[in-house]
Amino acid sequence: MPEMRFIIRWPDGAEESCYSPSLVISEHMTAGESYPVSDFAERCRTALNIASERVRAKYGFACSSALDQLGRIERASARFAPDAPVTVVSFET
Repeated sequence: MPEMRFIIRWPDGAEESCYSPSLVISEHMTAGESYPVSDFAERCRTALNIASERVRAKYGFACSSALDQLGRIERASARFAPDAPVTVVSFET
């Protein structure tokens, strides 16, 4: 199963490298685009849950790394206003 990292820039300018066990994240966001924090978090929730379920289907267990990443994104998102922009800088495979 191909994994990828997606680099994001939070509204405060901090960049973070995030993990997905599947390329599905690139079906929910576009590199170079900005999304309001609330929309970004929802897109991550959807994509990382799909990715985790793909791991479950293949290996018989959910992907704890995807769920941990989602938790970090949700905690970080809570620090910003819902309409503050998060930029998806790039995807790395």
